Amino acid sequence: MTTPPKISTVLFDLDGTIIDTNQLIIDSFMNAMSDIPLTRETIIPHMGTTLQNQLQVFSGLEDVRELEQAYRQYNLAHHDSMVKPFPHVQEVIQTLHASGIRLGVVTTKIRPTTMKVLDMFDLTSYMEAIVTVTDVTHPKPHAEPVQMALEKMGVDPKTALMVGDSPADIQSAQNAGVYAAAVAWSLKGEAVLSGYNPDHIIRDMRDLYALTGTGA
Repeated sequence: MTTPPKISTVLFDLDGTIIDTNQLIIDSFMNAMSDIPLTRETIIPHMGTTLQNQLQVFSGLEDVRELEQAYRQYNLAHHDSMVKPFPHVQEVIQTLHASGIRLGVVTTKIRPTTMKVLDMFDLTSYMEAIVTVTDVTHPKPHAEPVQMALEKMGVDPKTALMVGDSPADIQSAQNAGVYAAAVAWSLKGEAVLSGYNPDHIIRDMRDLYALTGTGA
């Protein structure tokens, strides 16, 4: 893929991309599945897929409703004290928006917790489209979530960039025909994500200024 002269739409994954929820997610799994020998190294490769999928993989169970309830209870109780934006996220989002770049969120979180964290850091008003796992039939890595965001915004895929921290983000972008950028601060590591052939590796949120032709 050749980068067009200017990306005019940027879609962001949430967890692990613009919001640092990494330790909260790991602790929530550990707490919910205390009877199962889980390690940080076991959990990280699966982060970015749906919660149900991860619980099924870790437990070997088909019905994970009880585990999901335990996960969400712990996650909600510790949420506000454990999450924060990654460096320069708020500055970059505000600057991109002010420069006319259209923005959205595409996440495998459920809508209530998505809105909670966006509101918490005053990011909601900048997002034209917010697509959560609650809204789709086929979550990432399927194209549907990215396509839904583009349709809501009336955007040409050829002018859009999806930014994420997991293979599912890159694959969803590729499946939807938009450019894919992987963040180097992903717990999965830059080498792993590079193996999925993203169009760009972002090592600092401010790298988006060059990709969109905006910023200081």
